[in-house]
Amino acid sequence: MYRFYIDASQKQGDCIEITGEDVNHIKNVLRMRIGERFILCDGVGTDYLCELAGSREKTLLASVVEERVSDTELPVRLVLFQGLPKKDKMELIIQKAVELGAAEIVPVVTKRTIVKTDGGKEEKKLARWQAIAESAAKQSGRGIIPKVAAVHTWKEALASMTDLDYNVILYENADGMHPTAECLKTAGRKKSIGIFVGPEGGFAEDEVAQVKEKGAECLSLGKRILRTETAGLAMLSMLMLAIECVEK
Repeated sequence: MYRFYIDASQKQGDCIEITGEDVNHIKNVLRMRIGERFILCDGVGTDYLCELAGSREKTLLASVVEERVSDTELPVRLVLFQGLPKKDKMELIIQKAVELGAAEIVPVVTKRTIVKTDGGKEEKKLARWQAIAESAAKQSGRGIIPKVAAVHTWKEALASMTDLDYNVILYENADGMHPTAECLKTAGRKKSIGIFVGPEGGFAEDEVAQVKEKGAECLSLGKRILRTETAGLAMLSMLMLAIECVEK
């Protein structure tokens, strides 16, 4: 069933007014008719099963048939702290992280970050990243639109991790896969998990030490060295499986 996102202000009682680009998509691309059903999502966890009730030139009216809590969200909040990669890799990471259930993606500048941040372009880049997150959320049927945070310094990332229930740092020199397996066994009982992934050059040893001092667990993803755009997605995939198995 087709899914579209709305702002809470668009709902008045049992009627929702649809505006913006979705109007053209519903009317002229999907060619929906009065009475056809679709889902409107408020982006913060509530889905509305709706019927198309009326059509105007620039707006559409939908009547709410049923209101329900979205069932596509993980019960554990996953936050990806991603060391800034080169070129457009961040766009791929954001898209796939959203598909895999991340609630927030935090770009982080580390010691080995190669990309130079430009304050004048950061706002435009962040807007593009957030648009990618919204598109991925819509495609994958998410009940929320995950947030892409502004680029964090290393100090800011360390401060942010303290708000989470549990944190892990993926490090190629971590001691075997047993701690990773143990982490997955208990993941479903956490409220929130932060995942730290380094840029192309990985983390500096003192960065790993600083995160561990804050209580994070140092984990391995196996004997192979994964690219920065692969490591976080691999961990998110394993966590999604572990959490949803516990949930069921």
